[in-house]
Amino acid sequence: MEVKIAKNAGFCFGVKRAMKMAWDELQNSDDGIYALGPLIHNKQAVLKYEENGLKTIDKVDDVPSSNNMIIRSHGVGETVYIESEDKNINIIDTTCPFVKKIHEIAKKYYIKGYKVVVIGDSKHPEVIGINGWCNNEAIIIKTLEDLESIELDKSNKYCIVAQTTINVDLYNKIVEALSNKLNDVVFNNTICSATKVRQEAAKEISKEVDMMVVVGGKHSSNTQKLVQICKEYVPTLAIETVDELNENDFKGYNTIGLTAGASTPDWIIEEVVGYIKSL
Repeated sequence: MEVKIAKNAGFCFGVKRAMKMAWDELQNSDDGIYALGPLIHNKQAVLKYEENGLKTIDKVDDVPSSNNMIIRSHGVGETVYIESEDKNINIIDTTCPFVKKIHEIAKKYYIKGYKVVVIGDSKHPEVIGINGWCNNEAIIIKTLEDLESIELDKSNKYCIVAQTTINVDLYNKIVEALSNKLNDVVFNNTICSATKVRQEAAKEISKEVDMMVVVGGKHSSNTQKLVQICKEYVPTLAIETVDELNENDFKGYNTIGLTAGASTPDWIIEEVVGYIKSL
């Protein structure tokens, strides 16, 4: 059985950077290190780190004073830094530089009196973090339908940013709609370049195969976007690990395409590829 792997499948730059920083800290720590929230949206990779001393916690209050705490690649709101300083907690900041740039934009324009609009999922940790840099007052738009229930005042100034992993086509549609609704607006296309390339690669390979397998965490936003894109072209299977596969999934198909989310380790991808090729 032939397997075609999409370009840019697996760890993105921001995740690679965060995982290396966290691993280096763990190797130099005798007591383990705290991480504010799951390090990445891949429970198998997080488990490996926890087995080596990483302690995943939900809030700053869970970290004893004067300890080390990792801020994950998704980033956090400004209050987390303030609370950490008050407790004398040493921060290991693995926030993706692309996300950090959005924080700077949100804070800059909020201070200038702009209404900040985030195109993204209000429940995603990255969007929650961005909102935390404009006093949690951002208008968050996830779908075109959301625009129907949101009141926008044309007399206000607006600053638009996007979750780094948002679907590019959806972003463009929402931007077009906002352009027609607002007079004074600054658009910042903050979708990560790796996200754009990954989505385009998934789209292209979906046109060349009989079915797609998308490997990644069930809670990974960028992985679920890949699933949606691939499903538009061919039958698509979304899995976290090779254990979810069986040979019946591939009956009637000859050429299988594979892509993976930005939080999917190489070793998980290799296991999946090896299984499919063995059929």
